[in-house]
Amino acid sequence: MTVTVTRLRKRYGSTVAVDDLSFKLEPGVVTGFLGPNGSGKSTTMRLMLELDHGEGRTLWDGKRIREYPHVSRVVGAHLDARFFNPNRTARAHLRMMAADAGVSDRRVDEVIGMVGLQSVAKKRPKGFSMGMAQRLGLAGALLAEPRVLLLDEPANGLDPQSIQWLRDLLRYYASTGKIVFVSSHLLSEMQVMAERLVVITRGSLLAEEDLTTFVGRSTRNDVLVRSADRDGLARALRAAGLSPVEEGADGLAITGCETEQIGDVAFRSGIGLRELTKRTASLEEAFLELTSGAQDYVTQSAPGSGASRAGAPGPGASGPEAGGAR
Repeated sequence: MTVTVTRLRKRYGSTVAVDDLSFKLEPGVVTGFLGPNGSGKSTTMRLMLELDHGEGRTLWDGKRIREYPHVSRVVGAHLDARFFNPNRTARAHLRMMAADAGVSDRRVDEVIGMVGLQSVAKKRPKGFSMGMAQRLGLAGALLAEPRVLLLDEPANGLDPQSIQWLRDLLRYYASTGKIVFVSSHLLSEMQVMAERLVVITRGSLLAEEDLTTFVGRSTRNDVLVRSADRDGLARALRAAGLSPVEEGADGLAITGCETEQIGDVAFRSGIGLRELTKRTASLEEAFLELTSGAQDYVTQSAPGSGASRAGAPGPGASGPEAGGAR
């Protein structure tokens, strides 16, 4: 199974929510779907499932989703944690979905156990917490053992243990040769869950690549070197074609090089070192840098707060939901 998204486009009045967006999903890996608030992630997923009208098309192994007699066996989608009849019990909700997919009641009980809802299976979900509602939505997505999982912010409302459980579940599901496509604002979690990324800004594709390549493009990947003779070391590094930047009382930060190169320059120059450290950007740092200017609001740092290395935003960078599509 492969999923090919071709030239999706969607307008809301004068606002272009998704703009000529194309990418491809491959089996066997978890693909993270990232973008600032208002970038069109939720709209993209709805267009992929043909739940919204728009331009472009999505092919699921060469077919439109409507061409499959049992859609839920092709794609298990979880886009809304509250998508259920509040007057129907959790088990009855899943049994209704099972009947449509041609799945047995035994499978219903399996997924209830899988997501840890045995104790509330006979209760109406209108009283469920957000985390429990998320688990019920995931149970529905997994019910027919689909070849693709399409999940929009599935970790919202989950506690840390549940997030770890979700991570392990999705990575295992992908390892069986399935496609897992998941959006999330939890970038620290996405860093340990996803192997590939699709990143969009203002409805357009910014990156479609493996996570390591995306993070590697950040200027926050550098080497920190500290020395009592910082000025002498800086001159030696410049003579070697590098561009050190002062950091702290005795440190220099250098991008575009490895620790071995810095160590060799210091050794040849007879300069002692106090520290030589390779610093690798986190997914969050790379994401904030590479999508800077693509959000619809500007974060102001608190007076005297300062910025982190390489100009990272100060506290409060998460901001409110901007207008338009997610």
